[in-house]
Amino acid sequence: MSEGLHSEIFTIGIGGAAGDGVREAGQSLGSLLCDLGYEVFISFTYPSLIRGGHNYSRISFSKEKIYCDYEKLDVLIALNEETIQLHKDELNKDAVILADSFEEEDIKRFGKNAVVVPMSISSKELNAPPITRNSVALGAACYLLDLHFPAMQEVLKEVFREKKMEINIKLADIGYKHLKIMDFKHTKHIEPGKHTKEVIDGNTAIGKGMEAAGLDFYIAYPMTPATGILHYLASQQKKSQVSGGDSRGAESLLQRSDLCKTALKVIQPESELSVINMALGIAYAGKRVAIGSATGGFALMQEAFSFAGIAELPLLIAVSQRQAPATGLPTYSSQTDLQSVIHAGHGEFPRIVIAPGDTEEAFLAGANGLNLAWKYQLPVIVLMDKILSEHSMTSSFDTKGIKIEKGKAADLQRSDLCKNDGSMQRSDLCNYGRYQISPDGISPMVFPGTPNAVVKVTSYEHDQFGITAEEAVPVKEMIDKRFAKAETLAKELAHQETIKIYGDPKAKDVIIFWGSTKGPVLEAAKYLKTPVKFLQILWVEPFDTKRVSKELKGMKKIINIECNHNGQMAALLREKSGIGVTDNILKYDSRPFEPVELAEKISEILE
Repeated sequence: MSEGLHSEIFTIGIGGAAGDGVREAGQSLGSLLCDLGYEVFISFTYPSLIRGGHNYSRISFSKEKIYCDYEKLDVLIALNEETIQLHKDELNKDAVILADSFEEEDIKRFGKNAVVVPMSISSKELNAPPITRNSVALGAACYLLDLHFPAMQEVLKEVFREKKMEINIKLADIGYKHLKIMDFKHTKHIEPGKHTKEVIDGNTAIGKGMEAAGLDFYIAYPMTPATGILHYLASQQKKSQVSGGDSRGAESLLQRSDLCKTALKVIQPESELSVINMALGIAYAGKRVAIGSATGGFALMQEAFSFAGIAELPLLIAVSQRQAPATGLPTYSSQTDLQSVIHAGHGEFPRIVIAPGDTEEAFLAGANGLNLAWKYQLPVIVLMDKILSEHSMTSSFDTKGIKIEKGKAADLQRSDLCKNDGSMQRSDLCNYGRYQISPDGISPMVFPGTPNAVVKVTSYEHDQFGITAEEAVPVKEMIDKRFAKAETLAKELAHQETIKIYGDPKAKDVIIFWGSTKGPVLEAAKYLKTPVKFLQILWVEPFDTKRVSKELKGMKKIINIECNHNGQMAALLREKSGIGVTDNILKYDSRPFEPVELAEKISEILE
């Protein structure tokens, strides 16, 4: 493997106990690097504990686009002794350790590049909370890496604002001056690039996408790793409520009818069962609604998910995978629920499942998913995972490019409702046919309160008017009607980015991947000497068999890479196209692929 590429990427690890502000320190440093023009990827790992346990943030950055973080460290910031013990084997040859002054003699045994920084001592001297000591480390890192310190001060102002802003800036200044006096700088230096991006995680990205597509309601019960969507959209609700500048604050503004008509509403009910059933009621009332959970929470929603299918209610569902089954490892990741989500619910009905691989794709999936739900009047799932949901990377979004698709939803007038095309059995009653049969399978949709329309919705099989039906003919008619959407949706695939191609499009060997595995795969590609085509599958239901089969035609080796035990994408490919992969590279220890190690495994197969 070429080591030259490694010299173009810099990786910093920050470790400590829960409550040490490890995540905030990583985000602050990542934001600084982004502001300076670097491409950044930030990961954060933590145990499923309320208190205690090792928390670890890792930041990889480069001048060029970077898709994931790297295991090998150039700098390790240790807020406690445990961090050094856990990560000492990950240090590169010239790596620097910035350690708190817990045991100076123990630090020195790690060599001349182990530097004691007075983190805890400084925070105590300023009577600041212990968590603020990570600001000392950030200041020291600025001098070590020759980063613009005034820019770090601005980042800290943005992070803390009026809350402890001054004290954290003072502590960062202490760390910066401490290394400046030592005149200690890292031997490795990477020039920044030029971009106008922000560091953002997948949960925030999909939330922004939903907003851009006109989201009215978001409903969720907290469940790692999807909780970040709830937190982000709740913050947006608060902003929309106080945007009028009323000094009475958000609570009093909630009572204003003008805001209640326009502002985003975010609700946290008591359970996942309440989440999806509330959402179905909101969709029935004509508001654009989305929900989110981990796959364990989504498992509780199966009956109501099928309700959405038979009632043809538009609903967007963000589902984030974690290591399963059952409780599994709640704060670690996997790709073990692909088949489960595709076949979710009981009975047969069409649905859409999109699996983004990075934050920019998550944004588009959130926006397009909400639009598609309304266009086709069916449930749409955006399938994510812990890595995509909670890790951050430099991203940019075109919110102006998103249009709101209302589908066949309209306030029909009495004359429209009374038209008879021969298919309505009771036109003399001038009833509105919520499930009126149409060539494309999509019925005109109106909402309660529309003049002259009785809007029925039911989980029971029904006729065109929403009235219970058990006879063979209407039952078959409704099933055919719903699956006519699938035929219409098949035509939609030609206008959607269902797959992406990277690498050499003329190569005779191809690598297939999906979801957050995209990051390690595209980073591993930088180390390969053999020309390879890379095929990312974004739409998993409906599966774009035509395009995928075309890209795989004539391939010598088809290598499938995913984070599960059974090779679920390989099985889906075989089911939909009849094409079998030649090799699988599978990882199922709840950790993501490491790019250099993955490149070595790919190279062994290609040789």
